Amino acid sequence: MEDGYQNRTAFIKGAKDIAKEVKRQASKKVGRSVDRMSDEYSKRSYSRFEEDDDDDYPMQGSQDGGYYRSDSQAANDDEGGHSDSTEGHDEDDEIYEGEYQGIPRADSGKGDLAGGPGSITAGAQQFKDVGASEAARRKDQEELAQQYETILQECGHGKFQWSLYFVLGLALMADGVEIFVVGFVLPSAEKDMCLSEPSKSMLGLIVYFGMMVGAFLWGAMADRIGRRQSLIISLSINSIFSFFSSFVQGYSTFLFCRLLSGVGIGGSIPIVFSYYSEFLSQEKRGEHLSWLCMFWMIGGIYASAMAWAIIPHYGWSFQMGSAYQFHSWRVFVLVCAFPSVAAIAALNAMPESPRFYLENGKHDEGWMILKQVHDTNMRAKGHPERVFTVTTIKTVKQVDELVDIGTDTPVWQRYRLKIMSLSQQIRNNILACFSPEYKRTTFMLMAVWFSMSFSYYGLTVWFPDMIKYIQKQEYESRTKTFTKERVEHVTFNFTLENQVHLDGYYFNDKFLSLKMKSMVFEDSVFEECYFEDVTSTHTFFRNCTFIASLFYNTDLFKYRLINSKLINSTFLHNKEGCMLDFSDDFNNAYMIYFVNFLGTLAVLPGNIVSALLMDKIGRLRMLAGSSIISCVSCFFLMFGNSESGMIALLCLFGGISIASWNALDVITVELYPSDKRTTAFGFLNALCKLAAVLGISIFQSFVGITKAVPILFAGGALAAGSFLATKLPETRGQVLQ
Repeated sequence: MEDGYQNRTAFIKGAKDIAKEVKRQASKKVGRSVDRMSDEYSKRSYSRFEEDDDDDYPMQGSQDGGYYRSDSQAANDDEGGHSDSTEGHDEDDEIYEGEYQGIPRADSGKGDLAGGPGSITAGAQQFKDVGASEAARRKDQEELAQQYETILQECGHGKFQWSLYFVLGLALMADGVEIFVVGFVLPSAEKDMCLSEPSKSMLGLIVYFGMMVGAFLWGAMADRIGRRQSLIISLSINSIFSFFSSFVQGYSTFLFCRLLSGVGIGGSIPIVFSYYSEFLSQEKRGEHLSWLCMFWMIGGIYASAMAWAIIPHYGWSFQMGSAYQFHSWRVFVLVCAFPSVAAIAALNAMPESPRFYLENGKHDEGWMILKQVHDTNMRAKGHPERVFTVTTIKTVKQVDELVDIGTDTPVWQRYRLKIMSLSQQIRNNILACFSPEYKRTTFMLMAVWFSMSFSYYGLTVWFPDMIKYIQKQEYESRTKTFTKERVEHVTFNFTLENQVHLDGYYFNDKFLSLKMKSMVFEDSVFEECYFEDVTSTHTFFRNCTFIASLFYNTDLFKYRLINSKLINSTFLHNKEGCMLDFSDDFNNAYMIYFVNFLGTLAVLPGNIVSALLMDKIGRLRMLAGSSIISCVSCFFLMFGNSESGMIALLCLFGGISIASWNALDVITVELYPSDKRTTAFGFLNALCKLAAVLGISIFQSFVGITKAVPILFAGGALAAGSFLATKLPETRGQVLQ
């Protein structure tokens, strides 16, 4: 019996060995076919390696949870040279033990949910117990955060991060350009479209409403579909509608295009900072995120320079009859879309965030991107022989995947269910930012973001308005007034500017090929007068009487004739629409471009200081200290009574406050975990744009009335923001969650 039992046991063991060998050979054949497939990111071929049994192929010498190769493996890799050259086989087509053996196996808890006899029961129990499942997920996230930081240390900081820096800088530059576009084109567009004061105000604020919606929408989407993909979609929307807005003629369609353009660009700030932070190690994060902020300044300088170079050139325009006009300001709008288009093209060469892949259970994709980062940096540093030693990275349990609804379901219903599921996931992510764990942090950040945005955007728009008001007062001080003058048989063929004529009488006078700038005629009589080829700016006739007069090819519309009488007078070939004449507002346009150029350039010192000190003194000290100094600088505005004084104060305020913005961006990125980072950042950035709309509206209403109220509002908001900032946790030196 014993011999029979032993023979039977030996037979079974031999059968198992044969089965294992067959399975091993089959795996090798599958591996050879997989070798032919090129990877999307590294463009190299990899073979799929599967372990038959953990007992047969034990892990060697693992450290920190087993995500590095053993010392013997690393040594053999070093002997074989760079990881690209370790894909060879011997004569028997066997894989060398120390060489690269395909994409490493994920160290994940996903196998507990699927696979194995007991996994279905265990998985069902986990899904029933939401609390336990979420706790397990959070534990995975904490373990992944520690491993990921160590892996980034091995990858180093080099060519790859700098390449991504310039690519994402273009996206941030596009955001900076978008802020200035409407302000630069408004003086021209208001004439081209004959805009009223309410229409001008709406055009100035519409981009902020669009950016508010975009920040909220794309920030939430980036946590679900990926940073890179969301950024490409948002920038594409911005580019498309920026292009359309340069050609549309009507005010309402132009307003709609600028709104959607703002919706697109609104996603750039929350996505860019979150995206870049996930490629930066702990000691580099604060400094290099601050350097990235410089591209917002570059965007403002680009917009100012292009406006100065393009808009005043009226000769660049063309028209097709009276129905279609394409003036130089539309060329400027078109040029402002270039940074966004360039960012889209460059992003196609960049990979997705590996941290996003690992948070969503995609181990292989995340590993390959990290290997690409490592190899790119090592080759650039002259160390191509160094091998990426990571074999296993922790991935996070997935408990909220989209439901598989089968192939028999109609396409429209599948998309509807996927959109509903995606919307539910986004909603859960937003609510998670207000969970007990993050509620205090979220409310504190909301207060800081709102107070800083209210004061900063309110003051930066109030400054140019105050400068224009000072200019207007100075201009009006030079106004010449003529009372009860009588002019007969005179030909006016020169420019009439900045004059007021009261109770005048004009008989048989000719106004030929002239310009009227800021002219006012009140209670005057024009008898048998002839107006030909007259263009006017800020010119009005109030309570005047026109007797037997002829208007030929003029732009003196009836709305310029306020409460005036027309007796036997005729209008021939009247110029329809609002006529553009840049020479009329050249000085005004010059001040708009010049002031904004200086204001954006003034933030350069603040950017440099914040980048160099962010990791040395900490985020909170930078944020609170800069806010306090900005608050103090607000009270110097009381002494700005001239153009040069206001411009100097604008530069001072911008240069100081930029450090607090940089610190706020960095601390917002670091206070939230990876799966909620862009959602929270997007929500806070949307609140920032809402505060900007309120600040601009309130501050503009006090222009020409009093300085005290805007200064007190701005100073109070900054003081409150700096105080609340000290209550936030310091994030310097902590691992990115």
